[in-house]
Amino acid sequence: MLLTSLALIFLVGLLLSSMMKKLKLPDLLGMLLTGMLLGPYALNLLDPNILLISPDLRTIALVIILLRAGLSLDLESLKKVGRPALLMCFIPATLELIGILLFAPLIFHISFLEAALLGTVLAAVSPAVIVPRMVKLIEEGYGINKSIPQLIMASASVDDIFVIVLFTSFTALADGGHFNGLSFLSIPISIVTGIIIGIILGIALTVYFKSLHLRDSIKVIILLSISFLLVGLEDHLEAFIPFSGLIAIMSLGALLYRGHGPLAQRLSLKLSKLWIAAQLLLFVLVGATVDLSYALKAILPSLILIVIALIFRASGVWISLLGTPLNPKERLFCILAYMPKATVQAAIGGIPLSMGLACGPIVLTVSVVAILVTAPLGAFCIDSAYNKLLSCNNKEAKQFH
Repeated sequence: MLLTSLALIFLVGLLLSSMMKKLKLPDLLGMLLTGMLLGPYALNLLDPNILLISPDLRTIALVIILLRAGLSLDLESLKKVGRPALLMCFIPATLELIGILLFAPLIFHISFLEAALLGTVLAAVSPAVIVPRMVKLIEEGYGINKSIPQLIMASASVDDIFVIVLFTSFTALADGGHFNGLSFLSIPISIVTGIIIGIILGIALTVYFKSLHLRDSIKVIILLSISFLLVGLEDHLEAFIPFSGLIAIMSLGALLYRGHGPLAQRLSLKLSKLWIAAQLLLFVLVGATVDLSYALKAILPSLILIVIALIFRASGVWISLLGTPLNPKERLFCILAYMPKATVQAAIGGIPLSMGLACGPIVLTVSVVAILVTAPLGAFCIDSAYNKLLSCNNKEAKQFH
């Protein structure tokens, strides 16, 4: 039954994705619809075992896209936009959280604590939507003269870590615990420790790959295995020192790009082929988590809140880019690219409900609607607008290839 489920995921996912493309819609919408169709709330054709390991499969997909991001991340280019990259990690998510704190109690008649919990679920962007598209822009040479794709890729990953730490703190408080202000210190510490370990491993792997002749396929397996170990290490170190495995993975890739650029580009190409299957698993399984009955109950108020939240987020992006050489079109592109939500919402949107919190159904419903609206809309905006809003440097694109 597990093999049958995988076959259905790939075959139906590819079919609906191709149909979406013909309709000029993002292919990920077809993948989400596949999950909703095959999942337990519709036809129920997926083996329960594949749903049990769904979080692990989604983590594998996330590791692949973050590795691709690191292997395409030119640190020298990123230095040009250092300050706005830092601001983009925190300001858009913070302003979006403030917007939800102000309006969610009015729309859903919930407390400020429940609104804060809802805000931390909604405020994260989706690397699964953003990173592959930014890698594509780098490969095609769009926006690289001002390091726009690098800026968005790097910021999106830290944005998620920031929001997840806040979510953990607010869930503890909502569950009758105490708010731990020290948890905020774990954000910069986890980033720094992740970067340090990633740098060390990146340097070590660069030396190793240069000194020993291995097929690129073997190198990809080594990279993926080390990345999975870093994700596991994050859980083991949690009680001792904050550590971000995801940041370490990106840092590892970036150091490999810096130390052996041609190899990094070849490995990124190999990973792009793996991503074809990984994104199908990721978004189909995200779609399978969608309880359609919840989504239909409060779709209109959810849409209103999501629109308000996106306005606040857009303001945060604009503020973060003040004083940069980006023109209005490029800033508009950054706003559009920082819109999609999917991975984090799918991963944590159901936790308040499973904890028995009164706001659980509302948090889950708004999370589902946010995925269904912003993921395909954000992907569509990026795919259709990048060649109109960003300048293309074909010379640098050729060097990338």
